[in-house]
Amino acid sequence: MENKPPLLNIRDLEILFQKGKEKIHAVQGVTLAIERGRTLGIVGESGSGKSTLARAVMQLVPIRSGSITFDGLDLGRISKSKLRKLRSQMQMVFQDPGGSLNEYMRVGRIITEPLLIHGLGTRNERKTQSKELLVKVGLKEEDASRFPHEFSGGQKQRIAIARAIALKPTFLVCDEPTSALDVSVQATILNLLSDLRDLLELTILFISHDLAVIHHFCDEVAVMSNGKIVEHGLVDQVVHSPKHEVTKKLVSSTQDWNFSDSPSFIA
Repeated sequence: MENKPPLLNIRDLEILFQKGKEKIHAVQGVTLAIERGRTLGIVGESGSGKSTLARAVMQLVPIRSGSITFDGLDLGRISKSKLRKLRSQMQMVFQDPGGSLNEYMRVGRIITEPLLIHGLGTRNERKTQSKELLVKVGLKEEDASRFPHEFSGGQKQRIAIARAIALKPTFLVCDEPTSALDVSVQATILNLLSDLRDLLELTILFISHDLAVIHHFCDEVAVMSNGKIVEHGLVDQVVHSPKHEVTKKLVSSTQDWNFSDSPSFIA
C-alpha cells in the first residue's frame, strides 16, 4: 500500500506582527505535519501563538517566512483563483459561534452561503441541503427559517459546524470551538465533532488551552509557548510523560481530570 504524504505540512513558519515600534514574533520556526484522517491538537496558554498558527493555515494572516503546504500545494505560491477553489476543502470553526454568524441572515442561508459563493447547486437544492445539514448536526429542519439570536450558544456552534461541512471539506480547523460554552454543552459539541470526523473522514487541526479536551479528542498534540513548539508527540505519551516545563505545568493545572480514565464529561 502506497504511503500518502501528509495532508498538511508546515515548515519553518514565522509570523511577525508590528505593534507600534515593537515587533512581536507570534510564531517562530514552527514545523508540523498532519497525516490524513488524523487529529492534531495545539495546546498552550493565552498568547502562545496557537490561534495565530491556525489562522495562518487558513491564510487569514500573512506569514513572514516558511511554507504551508496543503495536499501537495504550497498555499503561499498558488494563484488566488486556485486558492479560492482549494478553500472548499479547508474550513474553519471559530471560538465565538455568535460572532461568526450573521445575525440578520436566516440560518438556512448562513449554512448554504459557502455553496452559493462556490456556485454549487440550484436554490432549491441548497434549501434542501441546508435542512439535511441541520439534521446532521442535531438540529431540526424548521430551524432553517430562524435567525441566530433565537438559538443558544451550543446551538449556534452547531450551525457554524453545519456551515463548515457544507462543502464536504477534507480538512477542518477548530479554533477553541468549545471554550465559550458551558461544560455540559462542550461535551455535546465534542461528541458531534467526533461523529462528523468519523462520518466524513476529516483531518482536523484542533486548537485548545484545555489539555483534558485535547487528550480525549486528538491523536497527537503539539505544545506551544512564546510562538514555538516546545513538545510534540502522541497525546498519551505527552500527557503521561511530559518533558518540557510548559507541558508539565499544563498537566498539573489539569490535575482534576484523571487522564487514565474515560472522559466523564463526554457521554
